[in-house]
Amino acid sequence: MQASGAMAELPRPGLCEQCVHVRRVESARGSVFLRCALHDEDPRFAKYPRLPVLQCPGFARSAS
Repeated sequence: MQASGAMAELPRPGLCEQCVHVRRVESARGSVFLRCALHDEDPRFAKYPRLPVLQCPGFARSAS
């Protein structure tokens, strides 16, 4: 099964792929990173988590 949408070109990121807190960041050179928005309020969450994320206490499934 292939990922859909904006994350189709990325390796499987685990839970981040379906989380409401994920933000896709693209550098000027075209590199793509997944950023966790929970880090903004709680530094216990990694700003750029090591993928694939298999467990996360802040995971909340996206509606899409």
